[in-house]
Amino acid sequence: MFITYITWDVDPEIFRIGNFAVRWYGLLFASAFFFGYLVLLRIFKREGIAVELLDKLTIYTVVGTIIGARLGHCLFYEPDYYLSNPVEILKIWRGGLASHGAAIGIPLALYYYSRSIKRPFLWILDRIVIVVALGGFFIRMGNLMNSEIYGIETTLPWGFIFTRAGETIPKHPTQIYEGLSYLAIFALLHTLYWKKIDKLKEGYLFSIFLILLFTVRFLIEFIKEVQVEFETGMVLNMGQLLSIPFILAGLALLYRSYKRNSHQYGAGKGT
Repeated sequence: MFITYITWDVDPEIFRIGNFAVRWYGLLFASAFFFGYLVLLRIFKREGIAVELLDKLTIYTVVGTIIGARLGHCLFYEPDYYLSNPVEILKIWRGGLASHGAAIGIPLALYYYSRSIKRPFLWILDRIVIVVALGGFFIRMGNLMNSEIYGIETTLPWGFIFTRAGETIPKHPTQIYEGLSYLAIFALLHTLYWKKIDKLKEGYLFSIFLILLFTVRFLIEFIKEVQVEFETGMVLNMGQLLSIPFILAGLALLYRSYKRNSHQYGAGKGT
Protein backbone atom coordinates (compact mmCIF):
# COMPACT_ATOMS: atom_id res chain seq x y z
CA MET A 1 0.00 0.00 0.00
CA PHE A 2 1.34 3.42 -0.92
CA ILE A 3 1.06 5.81 2.01
CA THR A 4 2.22 8.85 0.12
CA TYR A 5 3.67 9.71 -3.25
CA ILE A 6 4.20 12.58 -5.70
CA THR A 7 2.03 12.87 -8.79
CA TRP A 8 4.24 14.17 -11.60
CA ASP A 9 2.21 15.66 -14.44
CA VAL A 10 4.46 18.42 -15.76
CA ASP A 11 3.96 19.43 -19.39
CA PRO A 12 7.31 18.99 -21.20
CA GLU A 13 6.45 22.01 -23.35
CA ILE A 14 6.83 25.46 -21.81
CA PHE A 15 4.84 27.10 -24.59
CA ARG A 16 3.92 26.53 -28.21
CA ILE A 17 3.32 28.92 -31.10
CA GLY A 18 1.98 27.02 -34.10
CA ASN A 19 4.46 24.27 -34.92
CA PHE A 20 7.18 25.88 -32.80
CA ALA A 21 7.49 24.70 -29.21
CA VAL A 22 9.93 25.53 -26.44
CA ARG A 23 10.49 22.49 -24.26
CA TRP A 24 11.97 22.17 -20.79
CA TYR A 25 14.49 19.63 -22.07
CA GLY A 26 15.83 22.02 -24.69
CA LEU A 27 16.01 24.87 -22.17
CA LEU A 28 17.88 22.74 -19.65
CA PHE A 29 20.18 21.35 -22.35
CA ALA A 30 21.07 24.90 -23.36
CA SER A 31 21.52 25.83 -19.68
CA ALA A 32 24.13 23.09 -19.36
CA PHE A 33 26.29 24.80 -21.98
CA PHE A 34 25.55 28.32 -20.73
CA PHE A 35 26.56 27.70 -17.13
CA GLY A 36 29.41 25.46 -18.23
CA TYR A 37 30.73 28.32 -20.32
CA LEU A 38 30.65 30.65 -17.30
CA VAL A 39 32.57 28.15 -15.17
CA LEU A 40 35.22 27.65 -17.85
CA LEU A 41 35.43 31.39 -18.41
CA ARG A 42 36.59 31.82 -14.81
CA ILE A 43 39.10 29.01 -15.25
CA PHE A 44 40.49 30.45 -18.48
CA LYS A 45 40.78 33.92 -16.93
CA ARG A 46 42.58 32.47 -13.93
CA GLU A 47 45.10 30.80 -16.23
CA GLY A 48 45.48 33.77 -18.56
CA ILE A 49 44.08 32.00 -21.62
CA ALA A 50 42.42 33.97 -24.40
CA VAL A 51 38.62 33.91 -24.40
CA GLU A 52 38.71 33.15 -28.12
CA LEU A 53 40.11 29.72 -27.29
CA LEU A 54 37.19 29.14 -24.92
CA ASP A 55 34.73 30.00 -27.68
CA LYS A 56 36.46 27.44 -29.88
CA LEU A 57 36.37 24.88 -27.05
CA THR A 58 32.63 25.46 -26.65
CA ILE A 59 32.00 24.71 -30.31
CA TYR A 60 34.05 21.51 -30.19
CA THR A 61 32.30 20.40 -26.99
CA VAL A 62 28.80 21.10 -28.29
CA VAL A 63 29.46 19.21 -31.51
CA GLY A 64 31.12 16.29 -29.69
CA THR A 65 28.31 16.09 -27.14
CA ILE A 66 25.39 16.14 -29.57
CA ILE A 67 26.89 13.83 -32.19
CA GLY A 68 28.33 11.41 -29.64
CA ALA A 69 25.21 11.27 -27.45
CA ARG A 70 22.88 10.84 -30.41
CA LEU A 71 24.94 8.15 -32.12
CA GLY A 72 25.46 6.45 -28.76
CA HIS A 73 21.72 6.11 -28.24
CA CYS A 74 21.05 5.00 -31.81
CA LEU A 75 23.86 2.44 -32.03
CA PHE A 76 23.98 1.15 -28.44
CA TYR A 77 20.27 0.93 -27.66
CA GLU A 78 18.28 0.71 -30.91
CA PRO A 79 20.71 -0.16 -33.72
CA ASP A 80 18.25 -2.25 -35.76
CA TYR A 81 15.69 0.55 -35.95
CA TYR A 82 18.09 3.40 -36.70
CA LEU A 83 20.24 1.49 -39.17
CA SER A 84 17.04 0.62 -41.01
CA ASN A 85 15.83 4.23 -40.77
CA PRO A 86 19.02 6.35 -40.84
CA VAL A 87 17.12 9.61 -41.43
CA GLU A 88 15.61 9.17 -37.94
CA ILE A 89 19.08 9.63 -36.45
CA LEU A 90 18.90 13.30 -37.38
CA LYS A 91 15.63 13.86 -35.50
CA ILE A 92 17.22 14.71 -32.16
CA TRP A 93 14.16 16.70 -31.05
CA ARG A 94 12.28 13.40 -30.66
CA GLY A 95 14.60 12.40 -27.84
CA GLY A 96 17.29 9.77 -27.52
CA LEU A 97 20.69 10.84 -26.18
CA ALA A 98 23.10 8.49 -24.40
CA SER A 99 25.64 9.76 -21.89
CA HIS A 100 28.02 6.94 -22.83
CA GLY A 101 27.99 8.16 -26.40
CA ALA A 102 28.75 11.68 -25.21
CA ALA A 103 31.60 10.25 -23.12
CA ILE A 104 33.14 9.01 -26.38
CA GLY A 105 32.24 11.97 -28.58
CA ILE A 106 33.53 14.69 -26.26
CA PRO A 107 37.08 13.31 -25.82
CA LEU A 108 37.36 12.72 -29.57
CA ALA A 109 36.36 16.32 -30.27
CA LEU A 110 38.69 17.60 -27.55
CA TYR A 111 41.61 15.59 -28.90
CA TYR A 112 41.42 17.56 -32.14
CA TYR A 113 40.87 20.76 -30.16
CA SER A 114 43.99 20.14 -28.05
CA ARG A 115 46.06 19.61 -31.19
CA SER A 116 44.71 22.77 -32.79
CA ILE A 117 45.69 24.94 -29.80
CA LYS A 118 48.84 22.94 -28.93
CA ARG A 119 47.77 22.10 -25.39
CA PRO A 120 48.14 18.65 -23.74
CA PHE A 121 45.08 16.45 -24.19
CA LEU A 122 44.80 15.61 -20.48
CA TRP A 123 45.13 19.30 -19.60
CA ILE A 124 41.93 19.91 -21.55
CA LEU A 125 40.14 16.88 -20.09
CA ASP A 126 40.99 17.83 -16.50
CA ARG A 127 39.12 21.08 -16.96
CA ILE A 128 36.26 20.12 -19.24
CA VAL A 129 35.02 17.31 -16.98
CA ILE A 130 34.19 19.88 -14.32
CA VAL A 131 31.49 21.36 -16.52
CA VAL A 132 30.50 18.01 -18.03
CA ALA A 133 29.47 16.86 -14.55
CA LEU A 134 27.43 20.05 -14.16
CA GLY A 135 25.88 19.46 -17.57
CA GLY A 136 24.85 15.97 -16.48
CA PHE A 137 22.73 17.54 -13.74
CA PHE A 138 20.84 19.73 -16.22
CA ILE A 139 20.32 16.86 -18.67
CA ARG A 140 18.81 14.62 -15.99
CA MET A 141 16.50 17.43 -14.92
CA GLY A 142 15.44 17.62 -18.55
CA ASN A 143 14.67 13.90 -18.44
CA LEU A 144 12.57 14.54 -15.34
CA MET A 145 10.57 17.23 -17.13
CA ASN A 146 10.04 14.78 -20.00
CA SER A 147 8.86 12.07 -17.58
CA GLU A 148 11.44 9.65 -18.99
CA ILE A 149 14.29 7.40 -17.80
CA TYR A 150 12.70 6.79 -14.40
CA GLY A 151 13.01 3.88 -12.00
CA ILE A 152 11.16 0.79 -10.92
CA GLU A 153 8.24 0.65 -8.51
CA THR A 154 8.86 1.98 -5.00
CA THR A 155 6.94 2.47 -1.74
CA LEU A 156 9.23 5.26 -0.59
CA PRO A 157 7.40 8.53 0.20
CA TRP A 158 9.21 10.40 -2.57
CA GLY A 159 8.09 8.00 -5.28
CA PHE A 160 6.80 9.72 -8.43
CA ILE A 161 3.75 8.69 -10.43
CA PHE A 162 4.68 9.73 -13.96
CA THR A 163 1.15 10.16 -15.27
CA ARG A 164 2.21 11.52 -18.67
CA ALA A 165 4.13 8.31 -19.25
CA GLY A 166 0.98 6.30 -18.44
CA GLU A 167 2.16 5.18 -15.02
CA THR A 168 -0.32 4.61 -12.18
CA ILE A 169 2.03 3.53 -9.39
CA PRO A 170 4.99 5.36 -7.76
CA LYS A 171 8.40 4.86 -9.34
CA HIS A 172 11.90 5.84 -8.25
CA PRO A 173 12.70 9.34 -9.59
CA THR A 174 16.11 8.14 -10.77
CA GLN A 175 16.56 11.33 -12.79
CA ILE A 176 16.78 13.21 -9.48
CA TYR A 177 19.11 10.62 -7.94
CA GLU A 178 21.49 10.88 -10.87
CA GLY A 179 21.17 14.65 -11.25
CA LEU A 180 22.03 15.35 -7.62
CA SER A 181 24.91 12.87 -7.77
CA TYR A 182 26.33 14.65 -10.81
CA LEU A 183 25.91 17.99 -9.08
CA ALA A 184 27.90 16.67 -6.11
CA ILE A 185 30.63 15.42 -8.46
CA PHE A 186 30.74 18.86 -10.07
CA ALA A 187 31.12 20.48 -6.63
CA LEU A 188 33.99 18.11 -5.76
CA LEU A 189 35.86 18.63 -9.04
CA HIS A 190 35.30 22.39 -8.93
CA THR A 191 36.67 22.55 -5.37
CA LEU A 192 39.67 20.38 -6.20
CA TYR A 193 40.51 22.58 -9.16
CA TRP A 194 40.36 25.88 -7.29
CA LYS A 195 42.11 24.66 -4.16
CA LYS A 196 44.60 22.04 -5.33
CA ILE A 197 45.22 22.24 -9.08
CA ASP A 198 48.84 23.27 -8.50
CA LYS A 199 49.44 20.05 -6.56
CA LEU A 200 47.50 17.58 -8.73
CA LYS A 201 49.06 15.31 -11.31
CA GLU A 202 47.94 15.52 -14.92
CA GLY A 203 44.84 13.42 -15.53
CA TYR A 204 43.82 13.28 -11.86
CA LEU A 205 40.56 15.23 -12.20
CA PHE A 206 39.62 13.32 -15.32
CA SER A 207 40.19 9.98 -13.59
CA ILE A 208 38.11 10.99 -10.57
CA PHE A 209 35.33 12.07 -12.92
CA LEU A 210 35.31 8.74 -14.76
CA ILE A 211 35.33 6.68 -11.59
CA LEU A 212 32.64 8.60 -9.71
CA LEU A 213 30.23 9.44 -12.51
CA PHE A 214 30.12 6.01 -14.07
CA THR A 215 30.01 4.24 -10.71
CA VAL A 216 26.94 6.32 -9.90
CA ARG A 217 25.47 5.45 -13.28
CA PHE A 218 26.25 1.74 -12.78
CA LEU A 219 24.59 1.59 -9.35
CA ILE A 220 21.47 3.60 -10.19
CA GLU A 221 20.83 1.38 -13.22
CA PHE A 222 19.83 -1.39 -10.77
CA ILE A 223 16.65 0.54 -9.92
CA LYS A 224 15.87 1.89 -13.39
CA GLU A 225 13.13 0.66 -15.65
CA VAL A 226 14.31 -1.25 -18.70
CA GLN A 227 14.95 1.36 -21.40
CA VAL A 228 14.78 -0.91 -24.44
CA GLU A 229 13.22 -4.34 -24.85
CA PHE A 230 16.40 -6.33 -25.42
CA GLU A 231 17.61 -5.44 -21.90
CA THR A 232 14.81 -7.48 -20.31
CA GLY A 233 16.28 -10.38 -18.35
CA MET A 234 19.88 -9.15 -18.61
CA VAL A 235 21.93 -9.44 -15.40
CA LEU A 236 23.60 -6.13 -16.26
CA ASN A 237 21.84 -3.78 -18.66
CA MET A 238 23.46 -1.88 -21.51
CA GLY A 239 24.07 1.22 -19.39
CA GLN A 240 25.98 -0.84 -16.83
CA LEU A 241 27.98 -2.78 -19.41
CA LEU A 242 29.00 0.48 -21.05
CA SER A 243 29.91 2.03 -17.67
CA ILE A 244 32.43 -0.66 -16.71
CA PRO A 245 35.11 0.28 -19.31
CA PHE A 246 34.93 3.94 -18.24
CA ILE A 247 35.34 3.01 -14.56
CA LEU A 248 38.32 0.79 -15.38
CA ALA A 249 39.84 3.53 -17.53
CA GLY A 250 39.47 5.97 -14.65
CA LEU A 251 41.15 3.56 -12.22
CA ALA A 252 44.00 2.92 -14.66
CA LEU A 253 44.52 6.64 -15.22
CA LEU A 254 44.43 7.32 -11.48
CA TYR A 255 47.03 4.62 -10.91
CA ARG A 256 49.14 6.08 -13.71
CA SER A 257 48.93 9.57 -12.25
CA TYR A 258 50.31 8.31 -8.94
CA LYS A 259 53.05 6.20 -10.50
CA ARG A 260 54.37 8.80 -12.88
CA ASN A 261 57.54 10.49 -11.75
CA SER A 262 57.12 13.37 -14.13
CA HIS A 263 56.66 16.89 -12.85
CA GLN A 264 53.47 18.14 -11.34
CA TYR A 265 51.66 20.69 -13.41
CA GLY A 266 50.07 23.89 -12.30
CA ALA A 267 47.57 26.30 -13.72
CA GLY A 268 48.30 27.14 -17.32
CA LYS A 269 51.33 24.83 -17.60
CA GLY A 270 51.75 22.36 -20.41
CA THR A 271 53.69 19.12 -20.59
